[in-house]
Amino acid sequence: MSADAVARLAEERIDHRFRGLPPDADGLTVGELAAQRRNLFTGGFTTPVLTLSAERLRHNLRLMKEYTERHGLAFAPHGKTTMAPRLFRDQLDHGAWGITLAVPHQVRVARAFGVRRIFLANELVDPAALRWAAAELRADPSFRLVCYADSVRGVELMSAALGPDAGRPLDVVVELAAGDGARTGARTEAECLAVAEAVSAAPSLRLAGVAGYEGEVPDATPERVRAWLVRLVELAAKLDGAGLFAGTGLEEIVVSAGGSAWFDTVAEVFAELPGLSLPALKLLRSGAYVSHDDGHYRTVTPFTRIPEEGALEPAFRLWAQVVSRPAGGQAFLNAGKRDAAYDLGMPEAQVVRRGGAERAAEGVTVTKLSDQHAWLETAPGADLEVGDWVGMGLSHPCTVFDKWQLIPLVEADGTVVDYIRTFF
Repeated sequence: MSADAVARLAEERIDHRFRGLPPDADGLTVGELAAQRRNLFTGGFTTPVLTLSAERLRHNLRLMKEYTERHGLAFAPHGKTTMAPRLFRDQLDHGAWGITLAVPHQVRVARAFGVRRIFLANELVDPAALRWAAAELRADPSFRLVCYADSVRGVELMSAALGPDAGRPLDVVVELAAGDGARTGARTEAECLAVAEAVSAAPSLRLAGVAGYEGEVPDATPERVRAWLVRLVELAAKLDGAGLFAGTGLEEIVVSAGGSAWFDTVAEVFAELPGLSLPALKLLRSGAYVSHDDGHYRTVTPFTRIPEEGALEPAFRLWAQVVSRPAGGQAFLNAGKRDAAYDLGMPEAQVVRRGGAERAAEGVTVTKLSDQHAWLETAPGADLEVGDWVGMGLSHPCTVFDKWQLIPLVEADGTVVDYIRTFF
């Protein structure tokens, strides 16, 4: 990854685009503001403002590095969660093989910051995007792009767009569907074989392995997820046995799965992968770990099943201010749907700050979000006044990050040490 490109993020000027930042910081560069090490609560920041805990972010990065190394997994965390090149760099610095992405725009962002290995967990059939990808591959011999295919028709479209003179072939993995009624992917092994054969016959493509997403297994249980993952590794062995990876110049066969809910089962099944004609790249793609959350992923993370392996820590906190206390059991904050994710649960009121003192948000519950307001229900005796700051935990990182372009990175004492730029 390009250190210079990431460093240039610090040269961007602060202005009205970036919510929550101090108004008197307008005109400073991000680097200049970070160097001031302002305090979140006394340094002029305005509410609502989303923050990331620097300590918890570091913890989560270390934990997944150690987990994947311990289980012999390569790691390409899903970058669509954050779309933050600074965090991509941190993930790569913590041993990630590359970055997973979902759509061509995201790939272009990653390439603009010099990411050299990208796993596109989607089928790429757009002619303009394919031509751009081919040009990137020609221009940079160190760049590797791997993408899905789940139909012969898709392979035909890819091949036609790239043409016979595309240059270095595009690596393709066959996507196995997680079951009938699941999302994308070829439904049967016979369909997967047909797709693999079509890829092998296309001069502009190279068959690189198999992949899928176990998070789409219908009515998922550990047993059902395991059964699907066994199908995936058996598919890799079947394609290998058919000689479809031979003579391609491939150095390793990609076998990839792994969201943020079942990576323990992925690790178990991938450890049982049968011997192949080439080394296997056992590629995990979990993305939500980097910030974790106080909602959905707190309940589904495998670390609840394997506590001896460690525990992720929620790094988000959304700070908002009480702007109305119209009734004894009711209050309103100045943050709503435009600021907080709500697709996988309401924000969780955690702490209240008043006059520099912080305490637990006892008897305070977020019950509803309007566009710019959070509705609070307060229990009898709850100590909450207009002007108080309320810190909330959030659920679902993927729909939190995309609401904020510049996010303060905050140490435990409130010192803002950096800013995380996102590109959605």
